[in-house]
Order: sequence, then structure tokens, then C-alpha cells
Amino acid sequence: MEYIGNYLFSIVEMGGVLSPLLFIIFHLFRPLLFLPVVFICISGGVLFGPVAGSIYSIIGITLSSLLFYGLMGWTPKSVQRLIGIKQKLLGKHVELTKSQITLLRLVPFIHFHLLSLCLIEISNGFKDYARSSMFSSIPLAMVYTSIGGWISNLNPIFIGILLVALLPMLYLLRRKEIIIKWQEFFSAQDSQQHTSLYRSPS
Repeated sequence: MEYIGNYLFSIVEMGGVLSPLLFIIFHLFRPLLFLPVVFICISGGVLFGPVAGSIYSIIGITLSSLLFYGLMGWTPKSVQRLIGIKQKLLGKHVELTKSQITLLRLVPFIHFHLLSLCLIEISNGFKDYARSSMFSSIPLAMVYTSIGGWISNLNPIFIGILLVALLPMLYLLRRKEIIIKWQEFFSAQDSQQHTSLYRSPS
């Protein structure tokens, strides 16, 4: 993964005026390359700075979410697998709120498109989903792009050492995307929602 990431970001860096477009396209191909969203956002901060990098990442993350929405009908097995994971972790009758999804976007080891699926379930059509996807990507992009912008101000040798150490760590985090105790995190809200669902009408 680290070789692919270094090679592709070298292409982006040498792209000149097309670099922002290449970076946004890179967001779309991220799932095929098994690269974490966090890694790309941090790299955007290094390449473009915190402001421009955040804008490009927000666009890229939003387009990636819209692409997932469009491909759901073409990849039913993958969607069913995500639904199974969601039901196993959260139960069949629990839905996350948009605020919870936005917060969980910041956690590196949670499957990105599992949260996209949760967002689809609570959205009122495509326009609502597109708007919610954009707003939920803003904190994610700003936080990790700012980290990348901070890294870009460091000594080049230190940056190289840090990136070499960071890439394997992000790969391990990607491997552990689903390892999180969701039931503990949402235990209070889960119990309230189950109670309201099974309460008999008066």
C-alpha cells in the first residue's frame, strides 16, 4: 500500500495545474487501492495546505459517497455484506443520527462506506443524502488535512521518517476498520430506541 500511495501522490504532486483534479480523482479510486480516507486527507494537507487541501478533500469525499450511492445497484453482494455487518454491530432496528455519523467519520478504523450506508438509510432521497454526505465530510477533511498542513511545515527529513512510520500504521488501522464497540458507544441511545420501537400503542 505504501508503495502505491507514494507513487500516486508523486504523480499528483507533479501534475501542475491539474494536481487538484488528480487529487479529487484519487479520492474516487481510494477504495480500489485499499487506502484509508485519513491517509488521503493528511496527504492533501501536505500537498496543498490546510485550506485548499480541505476543500479538495471535501469535494473528493462527497463524490466518493455519491459514487457509492450510484454503484449500490451494481454491487448487491457488497451491499448485503455491509448490511450484515451493520445489523451485527447495531442490531436490525437501530439507526444512527447524522450527528453520530459525522462524529464516527473521524474515527480512522471504521469502514467509510458502512457509514455511508447508515446515512442512506436515514436520508430522504438522493438530494438529502448528497447534502448530508457533504456536511458529514467537512470535520473529517478539516481535521486530518490540518494535520497534513502541520506536517508540511516540519523538516523534510522528519517528514519522510514520519510518513514511513505513518503508512504501515494506517494500513493496520484499515485492517481493523470494524473493530469498535459500537454497542458500548451507543448503549444509552440503543436502549431508548428499542424501547420506543417495541412500546405498544396506547
